[in-house]
Amino acid sequence: MYIRIIKKSIKNHLFKKKIIILYGPRQVGKTTLVKELLEEFNGEKLYISCDIPSRRALIIGPEPAILKQNFGNAKLVIIDEAQLIENIGVILKVFVDTYPDIQIIATGSSSFDLANKIREPLTGRAFEYMLYPLSYEEIASKNNFTKQDQGGFRMRFGWYPGISESIQDATEQLEILQNNTLYKDIFTLEQIKKPKVLQDIVLQLAYRIGTVISVQNLADEIKTTPKTVERYIDLLEKMFVLIRIYPYSRNPSNERKKGYKVYFIDIGIRNSIIKDHKALNLRNDIGALFENYFIMERIKYLSNNFIFTNKYFWQNYLQEEVDYIEEKDGILTAFECKYTERSSKSLYLFQNTYKESVVKIISQKNYQDFIKNNDIIS
Repeated sequence: MYIRIIKKSIKNHLFKKKIIILYGPRQVGKTTLVKELLEEFNGEKLYISCDIPSRRALIIGPEPAILKQNFGNAKLVIIDEAQLIENIGVILKVFVDTYPDIQIIATGSSSFDLANKIREPLTGRAFEYMLYPLSYEEIASKNNFTKQDQGGFRMRFGWYPGISESIQDATEQLEILQNNTLYKDIFTLEQIKKPKVLQDIVLQLAYRIGTVISVQNLADEIKTTPKTVERYIDLLEKMFVLIRIYPYSRNPSNERKKGYKVYFIDIGIRNSIIKDHKALNLRNDIGALFENYFIMERIKYLSNNFIFTNKYFWQNYLQEEVDYIEEKDGILTAFECKYTERSSKSLYLFQNTYKESVVKIISQKNYQDFIKNNDIIS
């Protein structure tokens, strides 16, 4: 069993008269984590899985006395997949105002539903956490990572808990995961009239990681409208399938200021979508693969260690670009991902334009230095 880095912080925030909200994709380990917290708590406790209708019925309406009766003597209450409860934000707001000494932890695998229902009602009343697939730090803390990752296993099969170290088993597990789980919330909580269009969009985005997305071109290719493409990309981001990164620009006359890049939260899921898990030395997408891999591991590192930055890419109209930029306390740090280490003209141009910036070339030889706790930047 892996130790999740954010667990310590969650434990430190228990019983502070606030609700704890834990976001993250399905199958990423949210239920495992909250059940560990339950197991370690010595008082009365209650676990409610909202995937089960009979359990979901325990949370009905905003009347706090009824909820208190349903919760019995529990001092720690877990509401798992809370996005399935109608008006959950209002319900929890009234309850925490009435019974502040009862600790509620609500989990959700769909930020587009849970966040919209919770954030506004619970302003100032909640601690929020994001649980990603396993990080480099979390796996390295348990295993000899260098030995385990021979052949770039994690770059091929990703970081979901429970993924076998057997190539055949891992391939099958990811196929099941992306077929049965990837779209579950979006089909359940949103009326998707054309699921084939959604799947076509996901496939095309998987082939376009690390490139600036042209919504019009994508719409033309799969024979739909730009509005539909934008809507589905937004939903995919809000259900934790992918993230978008936007351009950095202080000089709109010669720097891109519109558009975005897309990266998959788990690189194994991305590879499963395109049906390609072959060895790194046989791939023609190794540059994009490494870029997605590093950027997501960096984002996990920042999130797990509560380091808050703005995140961008940079591109000028001559198509020279820097893959990934962080802005923290007014300082820009630019990362250029090169699987095989070599010089970067784009980094030189960026630093010449933004003279106070810090620039780093990230390769297979040094990327670990930027995604674990002895990080030399932050």
